[in-house]
Amino acid sequence: MNVHRIVNRFLLIALEKTMKRNGKKNLTKAVTATLPKKNHWSLGLLDSMKDPTLKVVEDDSIVVIKDKYPKARFHYLILPKENISTVWKIQKNHENLLWHMDDVAEELIKKHSGHKFLIGYHAVPSMQRMHLHVISTDFNSPCLKTKYHWNSFTTPFFISSKELCKQLKENGELKKISSTTAQKYLNSELKCHECSVKPKNMGDLKRHLLSSHLSEKRE
Repeated sequence: MNVHRIVNRFLLIALEKTMKRNGKKNLTKAVTATLPKKNHWSLGLLDSMKDPTLKVVEDDSIVVIKDKYPKARFHYLILPKENISTVWKIQKNHENLLWHMDDVAEELIKKHSGHKFLIGYHAVPSMQRMHLHVISTDFNSPCLKTKYHWNSFTTPFFISSKELCKQLKENGELKKISSTTAQKYLNSELKCHECSVKPKNMGDLKRHLLSSHLSEKRE
């Protein structure tokens, strides 16, 4: 998933351009023109939810799948069956759903004793349909290729599931960070999530993880 694409900003800019071309009177057509096409890459999760090779478990309200392009040894996505585009569309009446998704994540983790996990959401998701990441902190995967991939899980761009659950319970709504702040997190310099090392590039980072941290876990 190309997390460096700030989707919300892209759609807004595209909408503004379309409205300027067509005039404000034709608002419906302007909005339609900015929506993802049927086979657009951002709709890929909807297909993955139906893929038996990716589906792990489901119940009446959620589906758990393996990420098609995992960024770690274990990388799951928990998606609601209700058509909620992003976590920022969550309202107070979704509180039980949000907590249920967190509970399911905790149950998934229990199946992988000895591994640490992160549970949370990207501040600016790149894919349509709200999805909760459940990812092991080894980050040992060939699909982890760019600084944006790394920073999307190891900076405040990645927002804790429980933090959002508590926000909704206490405030009745979620506090969204700005797209400018989100982009700043993605552009942060590389830094190991386990120590103070600051690798020059992704190649150095991966070598550091393998030699320093993954080797320790195998011992």
